[in-house]
Amino acid sequence: MRARRLVLCLLGTGLLAATAAPPVSAAPRLVADPVSYVDPMIGTTNAGNVYPGATKPYGMIAWSPTTTKGNQASSGAAGGYQYDVTRLRGFSLTHLNGTGCTPGASGDIPVMPFPGEVRSSPSADTRDEVFASNFSHADETAEPGHYRVGLDNGVGVDLSVTDRAGLGRFSFPAGKPATLLFRTSNSLPGSAGASIRIDKAHNRVTGSVDSGGFCGRTEGGAENQRSYYTLHFTVDFDRPIVSQGTWVDGTLRPGTGAASGGEGFADAARPGKGSGGYVGFDPAGGPVTARIGISYVSEANAQRNADAEIPAGTAFGKVLGDARRAWRTELNRISVGGGTHAQLTTFYTALYHAFQQPSLFNDVNGEYRGSDAKVHRLAKNQKAQYGTFSGWDVYRAQVQLLAFLDPARASDYAQSLYNFARQNGGEWDRWLHNQGGTHVMSGDPSAPALAGMAAFGATGFDVGGAFDSLVRAATIPTANDSRDNGCPVQCAGQRPGLADYLKLHYAPEGACHCWGSAAETLEDAVADFALSDWAGRLGRAPEKAAFLDRSGYWRNVFNAKDHGGYPQARRADGTWVEPFKPATDTGFVEGSSAQYTWMASHDVNGLTGALGGTDPTVARLDAFFHDKAGNWALKGTDDERYNPGNEPDINAPWLYDYLGKPWKTQETVRQIVNTVYGAGTDGLPGNDDLGTMSAWYVFAALGMFPQVPSRADLVLASPLFPRAVVHRGTGATISIDAPAASSGTFYVRGARVNGAPTTRPWVSEAFVANGGTISYDLGTKPDTGWGTAPADAPPQAALPPFGR
Repeated sequence: MRARRLVLCLLGTGLLAATAAPPVSAAPRLVADPVSYVDPMIGTTNAGNVYPGATKPYGMIAWSPTTTKGNQASSGAAGGYQYDVTRLRGFSLTHLNGTGCTPGASGDIPVMPFPGEVRSSPSADTRDEVFASNFSHADETAEPGHYRVGLDNGVGVDLSVTDRAGLGRFSFPAGKPATLLFRTSNSLPGSAGASIRIDKAHNRVTGSVDSGGFCGRTEGGAENQRSYYTLHFTVDFDRPIVSQGTWVDGTLRPGTGAASGGEGFADAARPGKGSGGYVGFDPAGGPVTARIGISYVSEANAQRNADAEIPAGTAFGKVLGDARRAWRTELNRISVGGGTHAQLTTFYTALYHAFQQPSLFNDVNGEYRGSDAKVHRLAKNQKAQYGTFSGWDVYRAQVQLLAFLDPARASDYAQSLYNFARQNGGEWDRWLHNQGGTHVMSGDPSAPALAGMAAFGATGFDVGGAFDSLVRAATIPTANDSRDNGCPVQCAGQRPGLADYLKLHYAPEGACHCWGSAAETLEDAVADFALSDWAGRLGRAPEKAAFLDRSGYWRNVFNAKDHGGYPQARRADGTWVEPFKPATDTGFVEGSSAQYTWMASHDVNGLTGALGGTDPTVARLDAFFHDKAGNWALKGTDDERYNPGNEPDINAPWLYDYLGKPWKTQETVRQIVNTVYGAGTDGLPGNDDLGTMSAWYVFAALGMFPQVPSRADLVLASPLFPRAVVHRGTGATISIDAPAASSGTFYVRGARVNGAPTTRPWVSEAFVANGGTISYDLGTKPDTGWGTAPADAPPQAALPPFGR
């Protein structure tokens, strides 16, 4: 999601801009160690908002630096780290990947090494002039499971992690005090409360922070400037504590061992507020090693997590080696061969970013904090409870990639979301931060997310219970559905304005209790089709028919008579909101009418009818991706054209497959792959949105995409690499062979599926489930005959023609 317009820095201007591929090889060797190609710095500029610190796949802990722009409440980026801000104020234990609003989220418990005597309150250092340090990227290393930096203050920092714990080594300059600060209240968005206790006798520090406040600066205001989770932590040191102290707001309290107090969530009020503590060590004793455990349940569980995952005396190298092996295992779910170093780096870093979420939420004893704030245990047959659901973002690509590669983990994720919904009175929040509902964005993304995961084979959860719960939420209005609290950005209802939607068959502008009425209608239509499709798999004929009919309600906000046909905000009396232009955002969410035009991916036949037929639809799509001079227009700076950095239109490049022009999908997808993504710090097209943009790239590089979020059919472009093998986690393997593939060789001249010739620019769910081989004959010029017959088009919803 986005809180502001993105200005994208493209890496090139043409299809041949990327580094030329090596000569064609019939069978290039598959990458042996994908970890070596991951660069966590990709996305640390250009509003990517990723973090470069140490984490494991789907890990609870993410120990990463917090940069500062000279302000206690500003790190420079929502992820806590901005590459071109070279001053640090700490190393925080939790992070989210690529969120789109400041001050972001998490960033809990920054730990800052300080080679000096603490003579004033760190909270009073509101401009980070004293208790912060510059650093150079030349003395910085970021790799999967490991982060290291040499600070200009002379301190060396080396971090690695397990799932719920971390090991940090801090080396101090000779002859200088060796001090560690714990800024317990200084989470990225602020805090309602915090506490710290120093146990000198046992060389231990413990504490907690009460935080939340996701996107606290947005229009939701007080609705989200609140705490909804507590993070507990424990720290054991390998050396004796020789000095200590705490602070509260501007008051330093040398020698004390306990303190408490939060900063609040309002940026203007935060500077100078908060609490924390510090411990000092004998400067002649060498490096200090800190063993940290965290938990969202209790301090005791944080200690259990640390003791179980990093027993006292564990060597740093073992923790780092285990983390690297875990990443190698996950990244090897897709093996690719051929391509340039830059392409391999971009691909495996995208896969790395996609594997950072959801985040593990239960402790080693199976306990986790629920949405009802009570302690729960894992459900029967559930291996893990996962937290955080960036629903509006991830339902369009990231959860499908998760289920595609690891259906068992996706099943646990689906069960986790259902658990949270049950604990929340049956309501599914569209954006969970940890277990806390933030209500951010629009629509009902849980329906397509769970239906999509189930379609890809993630069925090891309470499928019937989750389906019934989502059907109830889509048919029975709740009190929250008619509330305006938190609107427009954080409207509380799961199905805002459901009563009017059921009566009018669209969400009315000005009375929808939602962010944008036209967008809400389009989103609900996607969710309704997901429930219809899912009902069909479950043999639930009445629900299948009812929700199929509802999936066509998007047509009621499509004004086909004016302006050439566009979705448009509509009042309850049936009138259209005027004046209108395609670039308008009235009735839409972080996008324009032009960009939302293409969202009805399940009903392309209906969309084609609304736009006047196939030829006008193709012409509209062509204009969407090009400027008036015919040049590619993919920067996302023109509201009438494609925005590769935000979700509502990321399906648009694949629509040509439905319109008898698959070569246009092939060239458009490759143009985006070659020029919008890349191996530099600006190599993401904007916020990664918890892996969504990275997942899009992974699919695009494989030449396939889950165009309908609730189905496992994959529409095709062409693969970037000459060879790829997808290991699905079920034992099924999908091999993709394209010997001639390169940045400039991407037009399909012929294809075979399991050895049989095909002219279909898509593969079925059965192929995805069972595995097999797709073989491509690629060339440098379009083949305008392959895949163009109406019978070749991907399957569509069985809805009547537009206007009927």
